[in-house]
Amino acid sequence: MDLMLEGRVAVITGPAKGMGAAVTRAFAGEGARLVLAGRDVAAIEPVAADVRSRGAEAIVVPCDLTKPEDCERTAGKATDRFGRIDILVNVAGGSGPVGKTGTETTPDEFDDIVTLNMNGCFHSMRAVLPVMIAQRYGKIVNVGGTFGLRGRAGRMAYSASKWGLRGITKSFALEVGQHNINVNYVAPGMVDGPRFRDKVCADMARRLGITVEEAAQRHADDYALKRVTLDTDVANACLFFASDVSRQITGADLPVDGGWAAL
Repeated sequence: MDLMLEGRVAVITGPAKGMGAAVTRAFAGEGARLVLAGRDVAAIEPVAADVRSRGAEAIVVPCDLTKPEDCERTAGKATDRFGRIDILVNVAGGSGPVGKTGTETTPDEFDDIVTLNMNGCFHSMRAVLPVMIAQRYGKIVNVGGTFGLRGRAGRMAYSASKWGLRGITKSFALEVGQHNINVNYVAPGMVDGPRFRDKVCADMARRLGITVEEAAQRHADDYALKRVTLDTDVANACLFFASDVSRQITGADLPVDGGWAAL
């Protein structure tokens, strides 16, 4: 199926590694023109170089998503270069404290993850929406998490931030639908990669006295499909929401988690 993304302009936040890099490569593979935004430009450049080597057009813009002026500057750079913004994919985010109860979580830890995971998406959406409204076309995909659908003991701060992002997503969807703009939420489960192995699985392994590999398998066993999500699975969901194949879907939550949130 042709997703008709050839020539579309996509702003992607958090493109340096993991899901963000997978999303970047997936959109490049569909012929989108890319604006790659994040704080660590040095980490983004290798991904940009990779997609350019395959024929994609991509620019890198330094952007601290917690600063609205940075997001506005990124939108300006996108329109200066490409004349429009068709797609925003918000991948950037953090995991917050792992293995801490709500009472053990400090106010600073809570504020930090909520600011990054909620305010960052809010600022970037506000920055691109005037362009999308003017052109009467836009697709916004916020990458959240299944802990924003079911909650999770030991991940209160992260869960709170992702529940909040769902509210932001749904409210914006209601407000901008009249301008032919879709706003949706992709909710990955545990995504295999360094953060999952080195932080989440390592924490479980320490607590239970098992290996990291055994911890990863325990997570997989929680899911109906008995496997942990890959970053390419998340990228494919983002492609779907960014394309006109999903033209009549907005304000939706799409779990990409092997069946955990549905059980």
